[in-house]
Amino acid sequence: MNRTPRRLLVAALCLAVGAGAISLGRPVPARPAASVLAAGPRVSPVSRWRTRVDTVSKNEPIVSVLERAGIAREDAARALRSTSALDPRRVRAGTKITTRTNADSGSAEIVFHLAIDRLVRLRRNTASDWTETEEILPWTTDTVVLGGEVRSTLVDAIKRGASAFPDGVRDDVAYALAEILEYRVDLSRDLQKGDTIRMLVERKTASNGAVRRGNILAARLTVAGRRMETMRFARDRNKAKYFDGEGKSMQAAFLRAPLEFRRISSVFGLRKHPILGIWRAHQGIDYAAASGTNVRAIGDGVVVYAGWKGGYGRVVEIRHRNGYITRYGHLKAFAGGIRRGASVNISSTIGYVGQSGLATAPHLHFEVLVNGLHRNPKDALKTLEGGMPMAASDRSAFADLKARLFAKLDSALGEPFIAHDGSSGAGSREHPGRVAGEH
Repeated sequence: MNRTPRRLLVAALCLAVGAGAISLGRPVPARPAASVLAAGPRVSPVSRWRTRVDTVSKNEPIVSVLERAGIAREDAARALRSTSALDPRRVRAGTKITTRTNADSGSAEIVFHLAIDRLVRLRRNTASDWTETEEILPWTTDTVVLGGEVRSTLVDAIKRGASAFPDGVRDDVAYALAEILEYRVDLSRDLQKGDTIRMLVERKTASNGAVRRGNILAARLTVAGRRMETMRFARDRNKAKYFDGEGKSMQAAFLRAPLEFRRISSVFGLRKHPILGIWRAHQGIDYAAASGTNVRAIGDGVVVYAGWKGGYGRVVEIRHRNGYITRYGHLKAFAGGIRRGASVNISSTIGYVGQSGLATAPHLHFEVLVNGLHRNPKDALKTLEGGMPMAASDRSAFADLKARLFAKLDSALGEPFIAHDGSSGAGSREHPGRVAGEH
């Protein structure tokens, strides 16, 4: 057979097989090309949530904040009526409010951040009713060692040496230490460059990552080169108090300074008077502070003078025990009830910083007289700084706790500024003070 008929036979067989396959297959319906191109995987519609974080302005109604977030005024009012955990009229300025709204489903959520660990959450589904839940965030506690060297102020030293805490919390740590030491140290006057600070402090962490300060458990300082120790201690169910390393209470008959937040502008001794322009004995200490700052009595006593006195301007004089008189000058105004014969308690407000009399700027002029004679306040008050000793029955528990706390404090002294407490670890609920019955 020649080649041409053979090729024709093969082609005919292929055509016959192809036709049979087409006839046996399922017919494919015709589809326009455009519909084929448009086809794709089916996607469920995505809900469109809108989130807004806002804060309450001074004297601003809460309804206005919610309206800015896209919640109708009537609906916002209905939401606020549904809550029993907060009073909308008493939500403080600066309170953070987070809103989430869904235009498609009509769902919404309002979260009031009332405190670092307290949330009030209002939810609305597709209906118009709102439901409320209050959330108290749990805290875990560990301990950290922090501190550093004084270069300028206590606050500056702790800001540099307290990296375990956020910036805002570091100030709180400094002020908490100042409150413990205020009977022993005038931190604006006594601290010197090169003094050191070390503290064992509780750190509390919430589930949302928020961090705050717990108790200061122990601290060791050098003040003007003099070593000082303090620690927190409680016996049985009594309230915890702070004692020095010898077991004496940190509280004493007098505070070391008449201002809670203090900065001294001049020192005891001779100086050139800023108004009179002459040199004369400056028989006290000047504390520079903002006008209106509270001035506090440094000890219990009786007011013997409250009025205007020459260059002192408005002045208060208080007689204390042991022949001590304290004088507070250049006041802007007197506190309520401050008059001759009135009794005052330690730390109570007696007036407000001003610049009455011979003063060029707001400040407090503070003097101490002992048996009628001027004394340097630093020296006069230092002699009275010792507190009452603890009961003899507490000394054994105190010594045991002191050994444990300061062992932890000393274990980190070789590190630059901070060492985490490796014995408890993050999330631990260990509380060293409970060895002494602290509750």
